[in-house]
Amino acid sequence: MIKHKMWIIAIVILLFVVGCQDSESSSSGDSGESGDSETITLWHIETGESEKALQDSVERFENSHDGVTVEMVRQENDPYKTKLTVAMGGGTPPDVFHSWGGGWLEKFVDAGQVKDLTEDIDTSNYLPAALTPATFDDKNYGAPLAMDIVPVWYNKEMFENFGLEEPETYEELKDIIETLKSNDILPFSLANQSKWPGSFYYMYLAERIGGPELFNEAYNRDGRGFDDEAYVKAGEHLQELVEMGAFPDGFNGMNFDTGQSRQLIYAEQAGMIVQGNWMLGTTRDDMPEFEEKLGFFLFPSIEGGEGSNKDIVGGVSPVFSVSEKSENKDLATELVNELTSKETAQQLANSDGAISAVKDVEYDDEYVQEISEVLEEAEYMQTFYDQTLPPELAEVHLDTTQSLFGLSTTPEEAAKEVEEKAKETLE
Repeated sequence: MIKHKMWIIAIVILLFVVGCQDSESSSSGDSGESGDSETITLWHIETGESEKALQDSVERFENSHDGVTVEMVRQENDPYKTKLTVAMGGGTPPDVFHSWGGGWLEKFVDAGQVKDLTEDIDTSNYLPAALTPATFDDKNYGAPLAMDIVPVWYNKEMFENFGLEEPETYEELKDIIETLKSNDILPFSLANQSKWPGSFYYMYLAERIGGPELFNEAYNRDGRGFDDEAYVKAGEHLQELVEMGAFPDGFNGMNFDTGQSRQLIYAEQAGMIVQGNWMLGTTRDDMPEFEEKLGFFLFPSIEGGEGSNKDIVGGVSPVFSVSEKSENKDLATELVNELTSKETAQQLANSDGAISAVKDVEYDDEYVQEISEVLEEAEYMQTFYDQTLPPELAEVHLDTTQSLFGLSTTPEEAAKEVEEKAKETLE
């Protein structure tokens, strides 16, 4: 009887041990499987051929990383900054995110929310000027893919029909405005609901009047301020253009993201638009047949001003960074390297008209080569105010510029308001 009981106990113990081993084996197998499967999130704002270049880059990355999936999330340009700020503040940021560098990225860096990439990317692969906006205290926090310039795009056929030539001076530009208006053509197309498209005009006017060092002195607090006479005159010129009827009715309420300004150009209801070189890729995506009519020139000089029509407004975009809170920082960093590889840059340059921030890219597209040469020959590049300035100061700049366009504030009041905020944030 005792032997029988002992035998039953032995069987129970054996079954228990085997069951535990199976359970451990199963648990180990599940853990290994989940460990081999990782998802990385990528937030970006690219569209058209630019987005396709990123998609191809992601496909190459996934093919070389078994079990890794990249979730690409395209955000709308205008709400993007707010959405990422909320995600960062809430502790749920994407693994890899788009930025423009400058003060906007720096605020996340200062908060410890961005991974230091100094030892993880080969900075010799990039143009030095393209690395600058993402470098703080000699440490790098982002890898650049492309650079932008902002010319004046125009309808070449329309100019030819009206006997117009590319202007070199502001007075010549005003003559073009009057000619187009007299022929029932809107001189400039502008959708300024999001404020930054109108900022291009103000930046150019201020630089052409005050010269290349104007912004640097105001930003570094070592000379002229944002209330300098050059900024006041820039506001006066801006309002002069508004009063001339250079822009569409209701332009301060028009939406850039939905293409309202571009459609006026495509429909030949407007003759010019001040936009970045992304206009070329967007046109190829929106209305490729219009490309043959598309020409560009740099914003003209102003008589008596210190700036030159060889000076350009521009920036670096996209810059890709890694969130410090990413659970897959190493993989995310590898993705950044693929997103900003020469192969990605080459595709972007020749399909989307992007000027590469990556060295040794060859331009098959003669149009893009021409744009690249403009950047290479430029005497000075003014980076975008709203990306270079701290966010709270950038917002005041954008708000006051939109108010100048709306004729609801004076140039003196606008300049004073920006300078007062600069004293709070920069000193």
